[in-house]
Amino acid sequence: QVQLVESGGGLVQSGGSLRLSCAASGYAFSSYDMSWYRQAPGQERELVATISSIGGKTNYDVSVKGRFSISRDNAENIVYLHMSRLKPEDTAVYVCNAARLTSGGGMEDYWGQGTQVTVSS
Repeated sequence: QVQLVESGGGLVQSGGSLRLSCAASGYAFSSYDMSWYRQAPGQERELVATISSIGGKTNYDVSVKGRFSISRDNAENIVYLHMSRLKPEDTAVYVCNAARLTSGGGMEDYWGQGTQVTVSS
């Protein structure tokens, strides 16, 4: 079974920092684009950051650009999200995603269970 397990969430004051980790097992980690999504109560899930499987290309939602940084360690099968200058509006459940296009043109993806990040004012 493919497994993605997030960790590193918690309670932090506004302006503080956290590093989230997503440990992957059960598949060829280096073949997948990795992303972090988040979902706040009553809100739609939104894409926070993505890092590609090849080349390490990254992209960020405008709300976190300059504050968050996504990285991956393919040797250890871990993707990170380093968050700094956190704001109360960053409060959400953060979920790890692994995705790749199949040879037939479809999408294959997997999701973790999420880790709660709460930023107090």
